[in-house]
Amino acid sequence: MIEACRSALILFAKDPVEGRVKTRLGSLLDPKTTLNLYLHFLDDSIAKIHAVTDVERFIGVASEPQTGYFEKLSYHPPARLFVQEGEDLGQRMRQAFEDRFREGYERVVIIGADSPTLPTGYIEQALHSEKQMVIGPSTDGGYYLIGMRGKVTELFTDIDWGTGSVLADTLKILQKQGVPAELLPVWYDVDLPEDLRFLKTHLEWMAHAGLKTGQATLDYLNQLSLEPVK
Repeated sequence: MIEACRSALILFAKDPVEGRVKTRLGSLLDPKTTLNLYLHFLDDSIAKIHAVTDVERFIGVASEPQTGYFEKLSYHPPARLFVQEGEDLGQRMRQAFEDRFREGYERVVIIGADSPTLPTGYIEQALHSEKQMVIGPSTDGGYYLIGMRGKVTELFTDIDWGTGSVLADTLKILQKQGVPAELLPVWYDVDLPEDLRFLKTHLEWMAHAGLKTGQATLDYLNQLSLEPVK
């Protein structure tokens, strides 16, 4: 199978367990509502990776799956599941890249499940990039996508993960190593209450423009008040 398809697209996600997903939305949503929202994010993200053609699809789960959600997906061909390995996000991404290159893939791209409106065109641009590195900058100072070509580029150490300096620190490392990188258009993750409010507004305008992206998520958000939990 790999002989006919030399690119791998990986979705990093969490097993949808109440109280363990999107916890930074806790001031806005109760744990059950947050879980239901994350399930919509997962549905949108998994549909997105299956909308990308000429690629092998993987889902890297942050811990050993317990809910059965990923095993019940009905897409054909199914995405290959694996459990992320490593002490922090950098180690887990590095291992995922290393494993795919060892399997013979030439281009490997990782995205997260926190950008339900991410255009598939950005993912396809990353998969077809001729640069050794491709990065999708996020408005929070991190990145929503990272891709490598040919081999693992060593840039996952000395990064303060979860902060607003992740992208800047990554680009400094690449510059020091002399590694050329392509930057995709800026997009956004949904981690904080203000991100969720922006997502709702964005989806409303997309629907107004006749775009169907994230319609189920928008329908769910329309049921919520998005006012701080008292």
